[in-house]
Amino acid sequence: MSRDNHKPSTTAIEISIVDGIAKVPREEWNALVSEDDSAFLDWDWLASMEETKCAARTTGWLPHHMVARVPGESRIIAACPVYLKTHSMGEFVFDHGWAEAAERAGIRYYPKLLVGIPFTPHTGRRFITGPGLPREEMVAALGRALVKLCADNKLSSAHVNFCEPDEAEILAHVGFMERLGYQYHWHNAGFSSFEDYLARLKHKRRVAVKHEQAALAEQHIRIEKVSGDAITPAMLSRAYDLYLSTIDKLYWGRRYLTREFFERLGGDFKRYITLILAYRGSKLVAGTFNVEKAGVIAGRYWGCFEEHRFLHFNVCYYAGIEHAIGRGLSRFEPGAGGEYKWLRGFDPALTSSMHYVTHQGLARAIGDFLKRERVEIEHWFREGTDRSQLKPPPPNDAEAR
Repeated sequence: MSRDNHKPSTTAIEISIVDGIAKVPREEWNALVSEDDSAFLDWDWLASMEETKCAARTTGWLPHHMVARVPGESRIIAACPVYLKTHSMGEFVFDHGWAEAAERAGIRYYPKLLVGIPFTPHTGRRFITGPGLPREEMVAALGRALVKLCADNKLSSAHVNFCEPDEAEILAHVGFMERLGYQYHWHNAGFSSFEDYLARLKHKRRVAVKHEQAALAEQHIRIEKVSGDAITPAMLSRAYDLYLSTIDKLYWGRRYLTREFFERLGGDFKRYITLILAYRGSKLVAGTFNVEKAGVIAGRYWGCFEEHRFLHFNVCYYAGIEHAIGRGLSRFEPGAGGEYKWLRGFDPALTSSMHYVTHQGLARAIGDFLKRERVEIEHWFREGTDRSQLKPPPPNDAEAR
């Protein structure tokens, strides 16, 4: 029977746990990942994380992936990446305060379950389901399985980070609470060139961007963009060195990733990668690692070996915008944090995560906190949107009439 016609009821689904993505056939996992899904869901990305010991038991990221099958069949029909966490680092949805409150109340918070992509604050589907299957039922079944896993193993909570709106709505009916956050995203309003984008910036910001770009020529720095098969193993190794250059400068920095992780991505996954590299003469001085798929480019792992004026803004933002316009991409997500992005035409975008807490008292306290936090997030989102540094687009002929 073909998959498109095979629509099992959730009562006929068997859900199991696998302790590593390597135990799921690559072709079966990737068959559930659609062309519109993020590349971070790709089997190769997750396998690279796990097999190079970035996301592993020793780092507090024990794989516990959920897969669903029809009884008597081996092929998976739905899945979600799950990790048993012994801390809250590398998640970008910060619940350290919840853990501290639980500890004060004598409630064990760790270990907990996390559905998400390790070290990756990028919104996308967290529950992957095959085409033609009843997605709502599948997501609800996996959500209930997470709740049961918490109950059976006396786990404090299950968290689904940076999920899609349909998943948030379904999980809310299973008992999960929604938490809003925000990032800054650049959207392509049909720009034909970087100059077209500049023209949409308000005057003060446009002058500032031109000034920051001019600094590169004054410092004899050039930027190159390298994608796909043009990326060499040596470039990926240097991308790791750039990553370390940032991590090791920060007192809160953590070496989540390994050189082997970067080098392993030089295989089939390389088709999704774009490196933006800055050179002074023949010397590499800075760069970023970017992942591109489905019309979206996500910026990651900025680093520099030399400090130069405005180098960060040019490499991380302006070069990425130029690349997105040239490739006709719809969105550029440069990562979490940084309100200085807003000054450069990146507008606030809401993110959603869902949280199930087993202890009723702790759940009530967290629920009250989330209501108060939501008011603040929605206020800042409205304010940031209203004060966008992009001028409103000119009316088209139809609107003018």
